[in-house]
Amino acid sequence: MTTPRRFPRNVYETGEEPDPRFSLANERTFLAWLRTALAMYAAAFALEALTLPDASSWRTAAASVFIALGTFAVVRAWFGWRAAERSLRRAEALPGLATGAIISVGIVIAVSLVTIGIYA
Repeated sequence: MTTPRRFPRNVYETGEEPDPRFSLANERTFLAWLRTALAMYAAAFALEALTLPDASSWRTAAASVFIALGTFAVVRAWFGWRAAERSLRRAEALPGLATGAIISVGIVIAVSLVTIGIYA
């Protein structure tokens, strides 16, 4: 019996096949990061669509932060999934969540920009 070719090969060529429940949980985490990215993009477009705040410089700055965070979340989703899948296949400890702090700080900055723009 031949093993089907799966993408990315550099992940699936290493280690042993893990319990499918763990791989599916890893995939759900990947999809959750993609939902986070979509929420960041939606926030950026909503700020522009609602022209909130009225001062365009604050609005543009906040929207730019949301777009950057959304892009960061997409990149994090891919590399986080890949690192976790490799760890599962090699029976190693899972990688930590170092990027969650960046997303949290970025959201605080973007909301602060909107708040300052509303009251400026």
